[in-house]
Amino acid sequence: MTDEVGVITGDVTVTTEPASDGTVQVRIQYTGPEEWYTLTGSPAPLPAGGLVVFHERVVEAVKAGGAAEVPATIS
Repeated sequence: MTDEVGVITGDVTVTTEPASDGTVQVRIQYTGPEEWYTLTGSPAPLPAGGLVVFHERVVEAVKAGGAAEVPATIS
């Protein structure tokens, strides 16, 4: 689920980018095109587990589908 265009499906790319304020911006795009969209729930606080764990959990949520958003809690 994106803030800009709603649900997107198919082959996508996900990026997680840390910010200096301790949050992470999560963006998603159809693989190939240049347009990026904000995954609903982003930005989110960077959890204690770090960026790698956060990214893995976001990717798992996106792969699971169902209008996935940034997971509310990531440990």
